[in-house]
Amino acid sequence: MDDETRFRDCSITLAGVVGENVEVPSATPVNYHQAVNDPTGCEPVAVDGKLFLPSAGGPLPLVMVIPGSLGVADSHLAHAEALVAVGYAAFVLDPFGPRAVVSTVANQTQYSFAASAFDVLSALTVLSAHPAVDPVRICAQGHSRGGSAVLMAAMRRFADPVVGEGVGFAGVYSVYPWCGHQFNDPTVGATRIRAIVGDQDDWLSVQQVQAQVQAIRLGGGDVTVRVVAGAAHSFDRQEDVHEVPEAAVAPSAPTVYVDDDGSMIDPLTGRPDAGTTDLDMFLAALKAGLGRKGAHIGSVGDQPDLFRADMLAFHASVLGPPT
Repeated sequence: MDDETRFRDCSITLAGVVGENVEVPSATPVNYHQAVNDPTGCEPVAVDGKLFLPSAGGPLPLVMVIPGSLGVADSHLAHAEALVAVGYAAFVLDPFGPRAVVSTVANQTQYSFAASAFDVLSALTVLSAHPAVDPVRICAQGHSRGGSAVLMAAMRRFADPVVGEGVGFAGVYSVYPWCGHQFNDPTVGATRIRAIVGDQDDWLSVQQVQAQVQAIRLGGGDVTVRVVAGAAHSFDRQEDVHEVPEAAVAPSAPTVYVDDDGSMIDPLTGRPDAGTTDLDMFLAALKAGLGRKGAHIGSVGDQPDLFRADMLAFHASVLGPPT
């Protein structure tokens, strides 16, 4: 996408279907604690996205596609097009444009990870009410930061206060998610979860992803994980592996757990603090010498095809036939 052009202002057709703009009333909580305890008091923001609706005789199952730190990219549109081509509705969310953010690659604290998850749940509320969408057959697919967002949006400790008890996604497909924040109680209710990540990913800790999946499983969740051999971050993109030198990452930083009330727990003291923010924890990681610049994205060989097959198989297993 052109950095100077808002996603909503682009005319986009996928698999013969013209995208229609949908505005989503959302908010920008300062942290998880505010989102959980005062969801209506968070700073409001209207995010937006494009909805692609194939012709159908009734309400369609839908997959939301949530971008990562580089914003909406051609790869996200390609995934949405693959979904539309087989008959699913697709919605591509733009959380950056409405906040005047171009990229969070060099600074992930321009708005909170809690806000990213809040956007996902807000979009669920809007799309569930759309007459062309089947409200019980909606999946969320997030990439990188978006992968973190859809995982957090599946957590009942986060979702219940925001959208109501039991309201959630049929499935969540979390693509190379950063799992540096994890709820102590990882209950996800009836939502089916799948994570996929490459073993050569240098943006995040693969072990944190595995730990999050195992925690969900131990909490009774229906969850699977696939670790792809030889794959780097963004291995679904049709581009050679290359370095993003401005990327600020800390894959060896300790996991920050989140208490039931949304308070972040200091890994060094074990004490929860309702006022702690993402910035506080990232600065602590930098002070400890755990941060660095530079990480890689891209694919090798048939990795994008492998990804697409896994993606379509997961959504079909959760949503069933598209029509």
